[in-house]
Amino acid sequence: MRRILIPASLAGLLVAAGISEANAWVRSGSVTTRRGTYYGSASGGCGGGSCWRSGSITGPYGGTLSRSGNVTRVGPNAYNYSQTVTGPNGRSVTREGTVHPHYRY
Repeated sequence: MRRILIPASLAGLLVAAGISEANAWVRSGSVTTRRGTYYGSASGGCGGGSCWRSGSITGPYGGTLSRSGNVTRVGPNAYNYSQTVTGPNGRSVTREGTVHPHYRY
């Protein structure tokens, strides 16, 4: 298990996210460059002390990169997180651990 120190501003964001109730969002769009058009979509939300998000980008040649993750409050000063990234080749990497915010005064 990894221990990570984060600044108070990010800790405040995590706390606020854990308090908010079931607010979900969805976004999508595209951008065209000299190499072609890229399409992206993302969604996320919070509820019950957890927040989640997921998204993907598809390139002009059909390759897709996707990422998903979540954060859950597990104590007064502790959050579990997990994130998975999957590349166009189908390989994925998962990172997970616990964050213990320390406030600076």
